[in-house]
Amino acid sequence: MKFYLGVFLIITALLVSGCANKDENSLAPEARNDNQLMRVKNSSPTEHKELTNNEIATHLANIASDVPDVNGASAVVAGPYAVVGIDVNKDLDRTRVGTIKYSVSEALYHDPYGKTAVVIADADAMERIRGMADRMRQGYPVQGIVDELAAIVGRFMPEFPVTENQPPEPDQNKQSIPQEDKSKIKEVEKEQSNHH
Repeated sequence: MKFYLGVFLIITALLVSGCANKDENSLAPEARNDNQLMRVKNSSPTEHKELTNNEIATHLANIASDVPDVNGASAVVAGPYAVVGIDVNKDLDRTRVGTIKYSVSEALYHDPYGKTAVVIADADAMERIRGMADRMRQGYPVQGIVDELAAIVGRFMPEFPVTENQPPEPDQNKQSIPQEDKSKIKEVEKEQSNHH
C-alpha cells in the first residue's frame, strides 16, 4: 500500500513540475508585447430581431408559400413549437406531396425561426391551422387552439346511433343505502321533480 502511495506522489510531483514550466508563447495575449494578435468580435452575418409569435408565423408561412408547387401556407407558433400547413394541388400523388413537404422543411430549416417547424399537407388540418392562426391574430390564442382541437377530435370520433330501447342500468349507489334512507331519498326526489 505504501508502495502505491509513493508511486502516486512521484507521478503527481512530475505532472505538477511539468505543467509549471513557463514558456513565453504560453503567456496570455494581454501579457505579450508583440502586435501579432488582434481581438476580433465574432459577428453573425444575419441580425436576429425579436419577433412576436404572430410575426414569426407570418414569416414562416411566407417562406413556405415561396416553395414551388405550394399554393398557400399558414402557420401557428406557440413558444419554440411551430406547425406550418401547406396547400398543394389535390391531384398530386403522395410521393410528389412528400417531396414538396421535404422542400418546405428544408427551406424552413435554414431559417432561424423555422428550425423545429413541423410541416403538414392535409387539407383539413391546413384549414384548422388557418383557423387557429386567425383566432390568435384576433387575440384569442387559447380559445382558438381549444376550438380547433375540438373540431379535429370531433372529426375523428365516430357517431353512434342512439338506441331508444336501452335497458336501465342499476344504480350501484342506491344498493349500498340502508332501506330507511331509501324512502327519504325517494321523497326528496319526488319533491324536487315537482311530483312528475
